[in-house]
Amino acid sequence: MAMVPNFSWMAWTWQTAAFFCVIALLIAGMGLWEYVSPGGAPRFGILRFETTRGDRLFISLLGSAFINLAWLGLVGPGLWWALALSVVYAIGVFRFV
Repeated sequence: MAMVPNFSWMAWTWQTAAFFCVIALLIAGMGLWEYVSPGGAPRFGILRFETTRGDRLFISLLGSAFINLAWLGLVGPGLWWALALSVVYAIGVFRFV
């Protein structure tokens, strides 16, 4: 009989699981995109250094984390508008960075 790890100390909710699933899907999707179209067309954006698709994904995820943390600290726990702002930010990063 296999031992099932006890993750009850982590206080998982469906939102937490969805968050990590979305991150995993983004990374898998980016890997698939790189497999289908290698290279990622590095480019110079408004930050004035060369970025690839993976760099832009990382920058958008990092910025989205800060947006959500700032929202929690300044506005409160209703994060739907922070999510919308994060999506707009990510689109901007992929478009202009």
